[in-house]
Amino acid sequence: MAPSTSSVITLHINGEKFTLPVDHRTTLLDALRERLTLTGTKKGCDQGQCGACTVLLDGRRTLACLQLAVAAEGREITTIEGVAEGGRLHPVQQAFLELDGYQCGYCTPGQICSAIGMLREHAEGLPSAVTDDIRPEAGPPPLTAEEIRERMSGNLCRCGAYVAIVEAVARAAADGERAGAATGSEEVVA
Repeated sequence: MAPSTSSVITLHINGEKFTLPVDHRTTLLDALRERLTLTGTKKGCDQGQCGACTVLLDGRRTLACLQLAVAAEGREITTIEGVAEGGRLHPVQQAFLELDGYQCGYCTPGQICSAIGMLREHAEGLPSAVTDDIRPEAGPPPLTAEEIRERMSGNLCRCGAYVAIVEAVARAAADGERAGAATGSEEVVA
């Protein structure tokens, strides 16, 4: 008897549970788009090079085209459809809107999910390739344009909206810091 090549899995996406049968080779991207019609997550290169399919998996950025759906079972998945809360845009979404951090908009869902994850990584003090002082006790480095560009470098924009994307991420971070200061919270942007 040959081993089964499919399973019934339950995915936790944007606060909801979805149970579906999948072939073990099905990527999270294809499960989201083709099986669950969550088409906000875009298919770009389908090889992990462009970042258009970026989603959050347990709050961390991941490329849905490289993630198997069966490996995401039991984990919290957030797609672009789930980042707004109660009809109110996430601060990163709002900043992208206000600063025109998009042109054609195709890469925007992945850019926004990546920015949300990146801001969380930064707030946790995780260094990037351009961080000067990587000692844990140094804390988060200043979120300069160079830091943002490096941290967002896995997301490509064919339209070239990079200047506005960097500005939008910087504004969302600053807005998160102001909100954190007003509430006494340490968290920058969730």
